[in-house]
Amino acid sequence: MSARRSLLPAVLATAVALAGCGSEGTDLSEGPVLGKKGEEDSASVALGFPGFATKNTTRVGGADPTADAAGTALAVFAGSASTQRPRAVTLVRDSDWQAGIAASVFMSISVRAPVLLTAGTDMPGASADALDALRPTGARTLRNAQIIRIGEAARASRGREVQVRGANPYALAQQIDRLQSTAAGKSSDRVVIASGEQSQFAMPAAAWAAKSGDPVLFVRRDTIPPETRAALRAHQQPKIYVLGPPTVISNRVLADLRKLGTVRRVSGADPVANAIAFARFVDGRFGWGVIDPGHGLVFASTRRPLDAAAAAPLSASGKYGPLLLTEGPRLPRPLVEYLLDIQPGYERDPVRGVYNHGWVMGDSQVISIAEQARLDSLLEIVPVTNTAQNPTR
Repeated sequence: MSARRSLLPAVLATAVALAGCGSEGTDLSEGPVLGKKGEEDSASVALGFPGFATKNTTRVGGADPTADAAGTALAVFAGSASTQRPRAVTLVRDSDWQAGIAASVFMSISVRAPVLLTAGTDMPGASADALDALRPTGARTLRNAQIIRIGEAARASRGREVQVRGANPYALAQQIDRLQSTAAGKSSDRVVIASGEQSQFAMPAAAWAAKSGDPVLFVRRDTIPPETRAALRAHQQPKIYVLGPPTVISNRVLADLRKLGTVRRVSGADPVANAIAFARFVDGRFGWGVIDPGHGLVFASTRRPLDAAAAAPLSASGKYGPLLLTEGPRLPRPLVEYLLDIQPGYERDPVRGVYNHGWVMGDSQVISIAEQARLDSLLEIVPVTNTAQNPTR
C-alpha cells in the first residue's frame, strides 16, 4: 500500500481538522481522532474540543488554504457512495486568489465541484489525498469531466479533464464564466463585479457564487478590463452587483458598467463592513438577506484570501450561509454587533427556536481558540425577556 493511500483513513476521520502546511505535504493525522478512551491522558484534547468544535462552531483548522480546501471538500462530500461524491473537482494554483474566487461558481448546482489548491504545477499531499478520497463521478454538463483545471494549476494523476485558460486574472474569470454558462445551459442574468486588485473586498463573492451560480468578474479601481467588458456583453444587459466601496471600485467604473446592464452597489467602508453589507443585502432573488436568526455562517481571515474559495462549499450546502471576515487576532466590533443583531432567542422553549451555526476557517494563528469561544457565545440561542408583555418577569 502506498504512503498516500495509507493516510486516507486519517483524512476521512479528521476531514475538518487538517493541520500543518498543505503546500509542504500536510500531516493529515494530526487532527482530532476517534476512539479515545476516558482513561487515556489528554483524551478530551485529542477528541478536538474546543479547538475543533464547540456547540455552535466547527473549525476547518488548516495552517494554510490548501489544507483548508482539502478538509472542507471532505467534510461536504463525506460519503463513499456515488451520490455523496462530487461530480468534479476544480484545481486552482495557491497563488491565484482571483481564480479561486471566480472558480467557486463551479460548486453551484450545475457542476458541484469544490476547489482544491495546487502548489504551482505541483500537487500537494493534502490535495492529492483529498482527490483520491473524493473520486469525482464526472459532470454530465461538462461532458463527464472529473477535473476542472484553472490556468496553470497542477495536473491530476488521472481523471477526465477540462482546462480553463486565460492570459491574466480577468481573462481567466471570463473563461470560467463561459464554462459555467455551458454547464448551466444558459448565461446568468445576474453578475457580481468584484475588485481584481484588493482580495479582502472580493472574498465574500466566492460564497455567493457557490450558492447561486452567479459568476464573479473583476475590474480595476478605475477601469473595466476588456475581458470583463466582453463577458458582460455576453450576458446581454444583466443585473450587475458591484461589491465594494468607491475607494475600491470607483463611481467612474459604475457609470461605465451602466452601459452594460443595471447596476447596484453593495459595500462597506472596510473589508469587515463590506462582508456584513453583502450578508444583509437582498434584491429579489439576489443576496443572502441574513438579517434575522436561523442561519449558517462562515468566518475567515482577510490574511488568507484563498480561504474564501476553500470555504465556498460550506456556503453551498449544509446550513448554507455568507462569508464573514476578520482582520486581526480579535473579532472586530462591527462583526460582534452584527452577530448580536441576528442572535437567536427564545421566550419559553429553545427547542422551538431557530439556531445559528458558524464554520471557522483556519488554525488558531488566524482565528484564536479564545475568539472561537466568543463566536460560540454570539451564535448561542439565548432566553429573551419580553418586558412589554410581562413587566413582572
